[in-house]
Amino acid sequence: MTTPINCWEFKRCGREPGGKKTRKYGVCPAATATEMNGINRGVNGGRCCWFVSGTRCEGRRRGTFAKALPDCLLCDFYQKVMIEEVRSTSGASEPDLSPR
Repeated sequence: MTTPINCWEFKRCGREPGGKKTRKYGVCPAATATEMNGINRGVNGGRCCWFVSGTRCEGRRRGTFAKALPDCLLCDFYQKVMIEEVRSTSGASEPDLSPR
């Protein structure tokens, strides 16, 4: 079984601790959200970044969960995590991620 990839690895944003863009943008709150460690089998908030306020994705600073969620639902990383987590817990092939 492989270790699940975290958002900063998938997006290659350079905002993880020691990352190449931390001097300019700071360390991403998802990378340091220790209270979220283990959610969706991730490190800190690395596999639930959509819940972490103040993250920056696609060059834009994200606000609260409620403001960021519509964009996050369309994110390729979010969709990857949802598919992987459904597969790891239920053996299902793919979840229905279509907007309701």
